[in-house]
Amino acid sequence: MVTHTANIYKEVGAAMDQVELRRLESKCGQENPPACTAGCPIHVDVRKLMLAIQNQDWKSAASILQQKQPFPGIISRICDHPCEDVCKRKGAGETIAISNLERFCLENHPPKIANVGPVTPKSQAVAVVGSGLRGLTAAYDLARKGYIVTIFEKSDRLGGNLWKYPEQQLPAQVIANELSVLNRPNVTIERNAGITRQDLSQLKERFDALYIGFAAQSEDALELLGENSTVDPISCTTPIAGVFAGGQPGNNSPINAVADGRRGAVSIDRYLQGASLTASRDGEGAFESNLFVNLNGIPSLPTVPMSHESGGYTGEEAVQEAGRCLNCQCLECVKACKYLEFYGGYPKKYLREIYNNESIVMGKRHANKLINSCMQCGLCAEVCPNDLDMGQVCLASRESMVMRGKMPPSAHDFALRDMAFSNSEQFALTRHQPGFNSSKYVFFPGCQLSGSSPEHVEKVYAYLTEQLAGGVGLMLRCCGAPAHWGGNQGQFQTSFEEMVAEWESLGKPQMIVACSTCHSMFREKLPGVVSLWELIKDMNLPIQGAGANYGKVAVQDPCTTRYEQGIHEAVRHILLRLGCEIEELPYSKELTKCCGFGGLTAFANPGLAQQIVENRIKESTADYVAYCAMCRDRFAAHGKRTLHLLDLIFADDLKNAATRPDSGFSQRHEHRARLKRTLLHKFWQTPQERERGYRTIKIICNEEISKLMEERLILIEDVQQVIEHAERTGSKFINPDNGNYLAYFRPARVTYWVEYQPQEDGFVVLNAYSHRMEIVEEVKP
Repeated sequence: MVTHTANIYKEVGAAMDQVELRRLESKCGQENPPACTAGCPIHVDVRKLMLAIQNQDWKSAASILQQKQPFPGIISRICDHPCEDVCKRKGAGETIAISNLERFCLENHPPKIANVGPVTPKSQAVAVVGSGLRGLTAAYDLARKGYIVTIFEKSDRLGGNLWKYPEQQLPAQVIANELSVLNRPNVTIERNAGITRQDLSQLKERFDALYIGFAAQSEDALELLGENSTVDPISCTTPIAGVFAGGQPGNNSPINAVADGRRGAVSIDRYLQGASLTASRDGEGAFESNLFVNLNGIPSLPTVPMSHESGGYTGEEAVQEAGRCLNCQCLECVKACKYLEFYGGYPKKYLREIYNNESIVMGKRHANKLINSCMQCGLCAEVCPNDLDMGQVCLASRESMVMRGKMPPSAHDFALRDMAFSNSEQFALTRHQPGFNSSKYVFFPGCQLSGSSPEHVEKVYAYLTEQLAGGVGLMLRCCGAPAHWGGNQGQFQTSFEEMVAEWESLGKPQMIVACSTCHSMFREKLPGVVSLWELIKDMNLPIQGAGANYGKVAVQDPCTTRYEQGIHEAVRHILLRLGCEIEELPYSKELTKCCGFGGLTAFANPGLAQQIVENRIKESTADYVAYCAMCRDRFAAHGKRTLHLLDLIFADDLKNAATRPDSGFSQRHEHRARLKRTLLHKFWQTPQERERGYRTIKIICNEEISKLMEERLILIEDVQQVIEHAERTGSKFINPDNGNYLAYFRPARVTYWVEYQPQEDGFVVLNAYSHRMEIVEEVKP
């Protein structure tokens, strides 16, 4: 985890470049068209059409068809609908009746004939031979571009083979109405004007380009172009310069004929404009879409039958049939991740925002919060069919911006200061087991378990020293995850190297970690790191009966165990040994969801973090069991009955364990400091030290003020420092109306303000807030 995320931009501190952006964007398939649109040779937006029908927005439905179909009234009646052959709905029931729905729209809510003049008239003239769908489409498209178009039809009726369809399927009036779009000033129609091969040379002299509106290798095409003639399927060019023809040999599909004519019109336009005939043509015609559509859980539904006397749909049936459309999208990551959903887009959009944010030289970086709000949990990559990991992208962006001094420190400052506290003398400790000069093992509980449940750390250490031979050392400190998550690789490396030095001082013993995040930080760097759960799953558990047969519990797997199958199995094995009934959450094990603390989301975006927690705890009514201290505390803080796995093993009283409140940031500091003193006294018989300095000041806060300080990330010790400084120096204000004192102090990069009132046994805190401005006092001469 530490190594591969840091190198997504090739080197630590490098900004995302255009090549990397394109590579990452190509992994997100959300913007790929649905299979029906890709399978349609002229790419009708079927998904949008179905939505319009569902909303009974018939004007929009007709407009959608008109945008892509040159003669929608004709095509809706004779199209061989290849879109239905690839419709994803047939994987869960029957394919959507797209053709019948198109016909319903156009028969019952026909659009106005779009007879708009050319935007910019052009001087070049184009001849179109044949007025079947190929020729008609080419003529229509070229006329709309402003070219002077002449259609040569050998019969006396425009439309060629269209007149061969049965009147019931394609009425003559429909043909006439639809072809009226060609009644334009720049279009001339010559009927009874059969063209022979000998006529081509004369047409070439009269016109700047020619289009032979017949399929390649068809009898009509061979007669005009010669037996050995070839037509390029991409550019529609023939061996005769300036002469183009239908590019699909022997294809009598009506919709492919339309696509052929459209391809020919594009080529002629490029030819007359002097542009490349082959560049950027991959998206023309039918193709296979790369859009992933998950059919899991989609109910199987049959096609809605048609009951209208004409053999078509009624309006109600059309709406019902369109309602079976899956609205094909990928969005697998957005469905699974509250963070990706929160910003209302999807990874391809976010990648562009992140790239633009890193590229800004002057001005505001609007995507900082987006980048800092990611949990880096890896769920998006797990559910993405192309393994796109937004967590890696956001982490690499943080590292790049921190390295270049472009990331404001405010989002992660508190977490980094909390990490510094855990690595300070207030908490950090490295010792061999009492009575041992060497350690075969070392227990590393981590800072969050120590801050949340220090009594469990004490009991686990005692248990390990009893069960394991060869000496079990102890290390108290932070693994460095806050610096890693915050993108501060320099601070992380310094912290990690200090930790390794401490570990080496014990003789490089096998490390036993209780925290899954610590495990993820160490597993690639330190040999033999083992999870506490994997170690004790088959050992004699010190159960006094408190945790036995607790009942049904839902397991919350920490996101940092996503790929740790051994840990997943060990935890469940322990729960079964305890007699618990296990319920798997909808997202568990390799698909587990973060609690909102990972990636420091809780600090960068508290509102989002709250949504993440609330979303997760609604997934089951059973009590949750977590084996991450932060998961347990965050769920409990939002009212969810949640146990830590160690509660089931070591708790003296399970009755209240599931409702034990979140410790809060201030209490976590106090718990860590007290744990160190307790362990030193209990195991190493070190005399208990008394508090000194500002820590001796007694602070009195009511519940409302305590909650306010927690929300504002203000610790008790921050308040103590402000009051100690004010009382010692006299630097404070007094409100004459109520006698309250107001004081400030800036111990580091943050200035803290406290309103307080002295009492005999301490100081009552009335308000507290902070900011990053520095107060500069004027020094008078």
